[in-house]
Amino acid sequence: MTETSMEKINQFRNARNWRPAHNEKDLALSISLEASELLELFQWKTAEEGVQDIERIKEELADVLIYSYTMADNLNLDIDDIIAKKLVKNAEKYPAPKE
Repeated sequence: MTETSMEKINQFRNARNWRPAHNEKDLALSISLEASELLELFQWKTAEEGVQDIERIKEELADVLIYSYTMADNLNLDIDDIIAKKLVKNAEKYPAPKE
C-alpha cells in the first residue's frame, strides 16, 4: 500500500515532535507566511521572470500545501470535498460566459 501525502507529512512532523506547535492558529500563520515567501519570488518581476526559479517555486508551494493539508487534517476536513464544494459556490458566484 502506498503512503498518502498526509501520512508522510504526519510521520515527518511526529518524528520531530512538532505536533504541539501545529495548532490551527499557528498553521494559519504559517500558511500566510509561506504564501508570502512564494509571492516574494514574483515581486518586481514580470510573470515570465517570476517562473524562472521553478525549484524555489516548488519548495514554497510545497510549504503552503503541507501546512494547508495539516490544518485540514487537524480539523478532520476532506480536502477533495471542501474544494469540490468551493468550486460549486464559485461557479454560482462567477458563472462561465454563455457561448
